[in-house]
Amino acid sequence: MNANFSRVLSLLRQEKGISQRKAAAELGISQALLSHYENGIREPGLAFVAKACDYYHVSADYLLGRTLSRDGAIIEAEELIDASQAKESLKGSIMAKLQKKLLVNTTSVLFDLLGQTGSREAVTQAGAYLSSALYQLFRQLYRAAGGNESYFSTDRQMFDMDVLSADMTVSRIRYARALEDHEGTFPAVDAQSLADSYQGLAQAVAQVFHTTDERVKDLQ
Repeated sequence: MNANFSRVLSLLRQEKGISQRKAAAELGISQALLSHYENGIREPGLAFVAKACDYYHVSADYLLGRTLSRDGAIIEAEELIDASQAKESLKGSIMAKLQKKLLVNTTSVLFDLLGQTGSREAVTQAGAYLSSALYQLFRQLYRAAGGNESYFSTDRQMFDMDVLSADMTVSRIRYARALEDHEGTFPAVDAQSLADSYQGLAQAVAQVFHTTDERVKDLQ
């Protein structure tokens, strides 16, 4: 079974806002078995996959993590253009394209929501935080590829001592403070509001959240 199956199965249940007990009962299996499916401990048969697809109103390809389109539409190049609508040549693996779409669409939703708050400081600090993260990833790739790091102004030793992570921490603190000090209104950011306002993009947001939660479990 595709490794993404358990993650998507769990995400769909959480998105539906129901407990494992309720979902298991409606799918005709025990809660323990559903837990095993959602945690990748056991693999279901085709009968369960078909039933789960009907229950969550998604295609088998979506449930198996083969497409981000819930109706199972084949991923086309134009579908992978990110939310910025930038024209570009898509290269690399499907995995890279899908990761790009998830992150770009999630970032697009974030800045759209921040724009609605009207807080310029929050927008600025969110941009600073993400810029530092991208800088680090690019510089590590540049180094691994044998590039001359004189291309970057930040001293190599300072970079290796994690000065960019320090910058990200400061940006995150300023971001949090900007939101706390904001006296205006905030847009609704609950799961249902995101789904209603952003439709397909909201799934990218939910998947990024879920994947991150799963990744950091062992760090808690």
